[in-house]
Amino acid sequence: MKIYYWAPFLSNIATVSSVIKSIESIKTYSKKSIEISIIDSVGEWGKIEEKTKNIKIIRLYNKSLIDKLPKGGVLKSRLTQLFIFCFSFFKLLKLLKKNEPDYIVAHLIVSLPLTVMSFLHNKTKLIIRISGLPRLNLLRKIYWTFFEKNIYKVSCPTIATLEKFKSLKMFSQNKLALLYDPVLSPKEIIIKKKEEITLNLDQKKIIIAIGRLTKQKNFSFLLSAFALLKKKYPEYHLLILGEGEERKKLKFIIDDLKLSKCVNLLGHKENAYKYLKKAECFILSSLWEDPGFVLLEASYLNIPIIASNCPNGPREILQDGLGGFLFNNNNKENFIEEFDNFFKSSKKDLKTKLIKSKKYSKKFTKFHHYLQIKKILDI
Repeated sequence: MKIYYWAPFLSNIATVSSVIKSIESIKTYSKKSIEISIIDSVGEWGKIEEKTKNIKIIRLYNKSLIDKLPKGGVLKSRLTQLFIFCFSFFKLLKLLKKNEPDYIVAHLIVSLPLTVMSFLHNKTKLIIRISGLPRLNLLRKIYWTFFEKNIYKVSCPTIATLEKFKSLKMFSQNKLALLYDPVLSPKEIIIKKKEEITLNLDQKKIIIAIGRLTKQKNFSFLLSAFALLKKKYPEYHLLILGEGEERKKLKFIIDDLKLSKCVNLLGHKENAYKYLKKAECFILSSLWEDPGFVLLEASYLNIPIIASNCPNGPREILQDGLGGFLFNNNNKENFIEEFDNFFKSSKKDLKTKLIKSKKYSKKFTKFHHYLQIKKILDI
């Protein structure tokens, strides 16, 4: 069996880790002989060779172009995606015609393989993996519906997203499948959480937030809400892990609200576990998440979670608040209320929530992912 993964990315996003761990899960647990490769469109996968040293990479280019393409912001990202579509179209078509993989699993810029399949008449089957809550504008709905015949399966990362697609009736019901992302690797977590951090956090109560510094993660809301929180709970210190186009904006907010002594923008960290283990709680302020990898990581480490009740992951992962604390999206007053509830919770009540969320997070291990994907791939 031959499987190709297609996931062109422009920045360090959670989907990259999901692709790698998905491949690792198949290699680790399958007893069949399976050839798995990642298709590198313009050099994006070549930039993280250390992470992919045990995975075969098929390059569609002679010289890497990723550093020359515009990034950051919606317009620049769209231009780069359009370039990748045009640049890779015939190269991908030629590759699939020549090598005839059994499956191509598409995570990002799925419009390209979706279109290419119309020109293929071989055994290759296309699986679209919904990597996050999709923005289903009218054009995308029409596009996906028109090319629906080219799709073998559409996998969804949460039950809520699966049910949404069922209600939209864009795809045949038998083409939809639930596939939890392989977020957690217990052996890796055990090792990483033991690493020490150099930041001096002694005698500080730490709140952690993690994610790219983008509009989606809504850190501007978190900073303004934290400024109010500090008046009531002055002992808390906020650490934000992540990098992105809103860094300057967030730095300005921090200075404007006079939070520089109690908030740190630490940038992207390869190992978030060693920071999470120091936290009193983890806060997710996102406008949308599906499922929300950091929620699962915090759950697995038994860190209390306070999350926005955004679509689709938080409510599902925290089981309507049984596994954590949910506040109304963009509502500072409700955020403070839920933080009060967290702060006043007894050890017994917190333990009950932690057990609930950790139990749910175990659905997102590499082994559980393999049990689901082997049915989709008919391994």
